[in-house]
Amino acid sequence: MDHPGHWFHGTKVALSPGAVLEPGYPSNYGAGKQAGWVYLTGRLDIAVLAAELVQGEATPRVYVVEPLGPFEDDPNVTDKKFPGNPTRSFRSREGLRVVGEVLGWPPTPPERLEAMRATVERMRAAGIEALD
Repeated sequence: MDHPGHWFHGTKVALSPGAVLEPGYPSNYGAGKQAGWVYLTGRLDIAVLAAELVQGEATPRVYVVEPLGPFEDDPNVTDKKFPGNPTRSFRSREGLRVVGEVLGWPPTPPERLEAMRATVERMRAAGIEALD
């Protein structure tokens, strides 16, 4: 589900166009440590999955974003799980500007979402956190 030329960010935070996502806020995952990066993907389905996996009961949201500086492969998924970066997942220290919200996106299939939640929980129980 690539969308050439578009970058996405999934979260449960309500944002408006023009808002800037920056490192330094609590992470959406794990122990909620201060995030040293902001994350983006070129795949809508990956942003949807990320939004659905965020802790908390708020509504998952997916935004079209514009990187404000350089970005690199996200080693949390590319080097560890998906060599070659098929998820088109990246991270930046420079921030992302919200261009708009994606509405009406298709949710992750329930069996995939539950499998990912189980994986996240196993990692959390083992004390494994995202790389920074």
